[in-house]
Amino acid sequence: MEYAKTPQPDEQRVTDMFAIAQHRDQAALARLFDHYVPRVRSFCMAAQPGSNIMADDIAQEVMIRIWNKAHTYKPEAASLNTWVFTLARNARIDYLRKNSRHQSDIDPEYLWRNVIDESADPFKDAQQKRDQERIQQGLNKLPSEQKQVLAKVYLEGRTHKEAAEELSLPLGTIKSRVRLALHKLTIYVKR
Repeated sequence: MEYAKTPQPDEQRVTDMFAIAQHRDQAALARLFDHYVPRVRSFCMAAQPGSNIMADDIAQEVMIRIWNKAHTYKPEAASLNTWVFTLARNARIDYLRKNSRHQSDIDPEYLWRNVIDESADPFKDAQQKRDQERIQQGLNKLPSEQKQVLAKVYLEGRTHKEAAEELSLPLGTIKSRVRLALHKLTIYVKR
């Protein structure tokens, strides 16, 4: 008896994207919604802590763009995560421009200025390696409790609430540690 291979989570999300593009599959959109909305909200909150309404609006806009632009996704050009977070980045910039009352000292373009293309380019590879080394050095300087929270949220993809439950810490403590760690990491990497 042969068993069908169970798709991996990333493969399932790509399959869902194609189901949206080709068949306007609402169940596929619901699965992508459940996966990406908490991550897009975290992305927005990391850039501008305390902006819950903005994070909700941007997450909703990203899901609308996924629904309307699913047919433009090309897996050979970028991973699905890269594509979705490019939508999130653009939606955030649009939101900030449209709602100028949400001013920040952070330039949204700066966040993406040093993003490295994954194509084979020796100069870009060298820059990426240098950036990785700086980030690793910065991570090594962080207190262990901040490293642990960053690993849960950014490496394991946990929401702040999930990280709080897994680490048996208050949600506010998780958010504070993430914010402090990202601030310190930014300072360490700029040096």
